[in-house]
Amino acid sequence: MRPFGGIGEAKRMEDYRGRLILYILCGLFFAYIVLPIFIVIPISFSSSSYLKFPPESFSLRWYKNYIHKEAWTSATWLSFKVALLTSVFTTLLALPTSFALVRYKFPGRDLLFAFIVSPLVIPTIIIAIGIYFLYAAFKMIGSFPGLVIAHSLVALPVVVVVLTASLKGVDVNLEHAAMNLGANPFRTFKEVTLPLVRPAVISGALFAFIMSFDELIITMFICGSTMTLPKRMWDSVREEIDPTIASISTMLILLSLILLLTVEFLRKKLATRRG
Repeated sequence: MRPFGGIGEAKRMEDYRGRLILYILCGLFFAYIVLPIFIVIPISFSSSSYLKFPPESFSLRWYKNYIHKEAWTSATWLSFKVALLTSVFTTLLALPTSFALVRYKFPGRDLLFAFIVSPLVIPTIIIAIGIYFLYAAFKMIGSFPGLVIAHSLVALPVVVVVLTASLKGVDVNLEHAAMNLGANPFRTFKEVTLPLVRPAVISGALFAFIMSFDELIITMFICGSTMTLPKRMWDSVREEIDPTIASISTMLILLSLILLLTVEFLRKKLATRRG
């Protein structure tokens, strides 16, 4: 018979091997995801006239080309405007929707929630085809409002999921106490509920901004002659493939990193506030 201590030691060794395998697999996965970034960034500082790794010499040539080329800057400005309006519109729509889904019980509530989040599981190409035929019927192809509405459609599920999760963590007794003291439902929401979920609201808005700014497939179907930055990058890859693509990609990586760090900071702030 094996002594009791030997069984415990074997169990610890088995746990150690399991954790080691998990760490190795996670490390390989993250390396696969992150390593392309360490190729794109050096290429963006290359002085070569074509994509080459490793660069023979370094310069800011392609960053200057991006800044001074009107086709790039106008596409960036358009993407920024669409993403900003998408973020605002989606948040304003998702906030009351999420509040109703969490705080009220009504027939078909679960079905409504499933319908709202369905774009998360439907292939984007299917959504793009449907939006294209709808916009074609209403002559909205290439329109600025059409881009905002289409991007809001794919961003809304994410914002609703973030806000519903946050609202479920708010103690409803705080709202009842405010209403017992004479506050109407709107004032209760404004002065009690909203401050508690404000970090989640900002996080959802940032997610909507990122999704809109990076959206390509739907944009390709409905943009017409309008050029957002992802569409301009796609056309550039097909037609010329100069290192300006790498410089823009580097800036987008930096932007996404800043926004995601902001979301993480807000998440921790929300957790601290609830604690």
